[in-house]
Amino acid sequence: MVFTGFEAETVRTAECTYFVRFAGSGPPLLLLRGFPETHLMWRDVAPILAETCTVVCADLRGYGQSGCPASSPDHLPYSKRVMASDLVHAMEQLGYERFAVAGHDRGGRVGYRMALDHPGSVSRLAVLDILPTATVWDRADVRLTLGFWPWSLLAQPEPLPERLVDGAAEAIIANAIDQWGSRNEAFPSEVREAYVDALRDPSHVHAICEEYRAAASIDRDHDAADEKVGNKISCPVLALWSAEGGLQNWYADEGGPLKLWQTWADNVSGGPVAGGHFFPEEFPRDTAVALQEFMERGH
Repeated sequence: MVFTGFEAETVRTAECTYFVRFAGSGPPLLLLRGFPETHLMWRDVAPILAETCTVVCADLRGYGQSGCPASSPDHLPYSKRVMASDLVHAMEQLGYERFAVAGHDRGGRVGYRMALDHPGSVSRLAVLDILPTATVWDRADVRLTLGFWPWSLLAQPEPLPERLVDGAAEAIIANAIDQWGSRNEAFPSEVREAYVDALRDPSHVHAICEEYRAAASIDRDHDAADEKVGNKISCPVLALWSAEGGLQNWYADEGGPLKLWQTWADNVSGGPVAGGHFFPEEFPRDTAVALQEFMERGH
C-alpha cells in the first residue's frame, strides 16, 4: 500500500485542499481516481509510471483525503467543470502548467472536462472505462440502472443516499468489488478497509453524492452545450475499457466505445483490456505499460 519514493502534500487552492502524492521525472502525468476508491487505486501503477514520468496522484474534491467545499442547489461546486478547473490550479501550484491526465471512472470524467475546458493545460488524455457523461445518460436503460447503481441511487435528492451510504460503507465496497471487479485478490483487506474508511465520513459521503447529482444534471448540460457548438478535445486521447464490462457490450450497435469517443475527439486510440472495471488494480503492469506507451508517442 505504500507509495515508496513518493512525496505526500496537501495543495491549497482558493476553493479546496487536495491530497496528492508525486514522484518521478519526465513528462508530468496527473492520475485521477474513481468511485469508490481513493488515490490508493494507483498504488501499483504509479511506481511503474514514475520510471519515465513525473507522476501526481490526486484525490478529487470530496474524495479520499481531499477537502469537501460547500455545495449549492445546482450542484455546481461538484460539477466536473469546477472540479477540473480547480485541479488545473492545483497542478500549477505544483509547477506544472501543461500535463497529461489519466482518469479512471469519475476521475476520467474530470479529465475529459479538463481537456475540453483547458486545452492549453492538457497535453494528453487517457480515459479508463468511461464514456462521456451525456453519452451515458442519453443511452441509459435498465442495464445501467442495475449494473452501475451509483448513477441513479447517489443522484437522488438528499438525505436518502447519504443515509444509505453512511450505514452501509462495508457493503458498498464489497458489492463494488464483487460486481464490477474480476480479481478479488487484487483487493487485500487493508485496501478494502481504506476504501471503507473513506466512506465513513459524512462530509465526504455528502460530497460524493453531490458529485453524482452534478453528473445527472449540470454536467449533462455542459456536455450538451459542447456538442451543440462542436467543441472537441484537441489533444490525443487514449480510451481503455474492460473487456468484461458494460462498455464492451452495451454500445456495440453504435460502433463501441472507440466510435463514441471519436465524436468528441479527432485523435482517439485504444480498445478493450483484460480485467473488470477495476483493471488498473487488477492488472497494474498492463495498465502502466499502456499509459507509458501513450505518453511516449510524439516525444
